[in-house]
Amino acid sequence: MITVSINGATRQFPQVISIAALVEEMGLTGKRIALERNGEIVPRGMFATRQLADGDRLEVVVAVGGG
Repeated sequence: MITVSINGATRQFPQVISIAALVEEMGLTGKRIALERNGEIVPRGMFATRQLADGDRLEVVVAVGGG
C-alpha cells in the first residue's frame, strides 16, 4: 500500500503504479495537463516509466481553453 498526496488530497493505492496509470485512473488521458512530482515537473514522455512512491506529493494542473 502506498499513500500519495494529489493536489493536497491524500490517496492510497494497493501497489506501486506509474504516473501514466494514475492519469488514466483520474480520467485525464488525452487532456493537456502539467504534472509536478515532489517539486519537479515530469515530462509527458516520462509518465509511463515513472513510478509513484509512498509519500510522493503531486500537483496536477489541467489546461482549460476558452476566451
